[in-house]
Amino acid sequence: MTDLQSRPSPAAASRDDTASAPIVPKPRPRRLVRRTLKHLVMIAASVAMIYPLLWMIVSSLRPNDEIFRNPGLLPISFNTENYVEGWNALAQPFSHYLMNSTLLVLGCVIGNLIACSLTAYAFARLRFWGRNIAFAIMLMTLMLPIHVVIVPQYIMFSQTGWVNTLLPLILPKFLATDAFFVFLMVQFIRGIPRELDEAARIDGCGHFRIFIQVILPLMLPALATTTIFTFMWMWNDFFGSLIYLTTPENFTVPLALQSFLDTQGTSNWGAMFAMSILSLVPLFLVFLFGQRFLVKGFATTGIK
Repeated sequence: MTDLQSRPSPAAASRDDTASAPIVPKPRPRRLVRRTLKHLVMIAASVAMIYPLLWMIVSSLRPNDEIFRNPGLLPISFNTENYVEGWNALAQPFSHYLMNSTLLVLGCVIGNLIACSLTAYAFARLRFWGRNIAFAIMLMTLMLPIHVVIVPQYIMFSQTGWVNTLLPLILPKFLATDAFFVFLMVQFIRGIPRELDEAARIDGCGHFRIFIQVILPLMLPALATTTIFTFMWMWNDFFGSLIYLTTPENFTVPLALQSFLDTQGTSNWGAMFAMSILSLVPLFLVFLFGQRFLVKGFATTGIK
């Protein structure tokens, strides 16, 4: 009888469970409005940023006389002949210029990966006289615009007979001239524990084997970041190609796209937009598949 009196009733137990359950706060109207406005602003900004790309895609499917007459995104008629015409409109098929840009990008990527990684290892791990001064001078080169050095470089390459070839654009990459990537890799290597170097040195490894077998496999995020940025910068490089490449057979994609414009006659806008869309596909694919390496590379080097 005493046990029955001491037990709580089912109604009281349910009231206790209800009282002990966590109370989920309802979103305040002001917070909900603020969040909605923030998302609307972000959506509007995204649409404004992607609008030029969408307009270029739509314009590549329009006849030339409708491109600037109808600035909207709803095409009146589709003209897929712009892609066929643009592919064969120049002195060479557009695949020829895509191949030239591919060779240029591959050479620059390989040069930056080899030269910048070796230079970064020397600055981060080796101790030699004048290291800090050389590192400071290298960082100062980041503030030099390319227009300051383009004239002496052109004179030097002209005397060697390399003008109108891809060598003036590729060779400097094998000399670690991109200080940004050297600095990126130096910061990454400094984050690798030196105990790994000491353990490898106990096993009889020299600096070269330490770099190849210990440091280089751990530098994958920094190497991927260097690859992506080099690919994007050199694929879109117009100024350097305009300076050193003089004949249409050696033109890269930016120079080929510029050839569609005629300042004295009629410009083939539809074909140019069509080939521009095709030239954006490699950039999109590289950034799509390398995005996670790009984010990881910046996150592990301390660059904000």
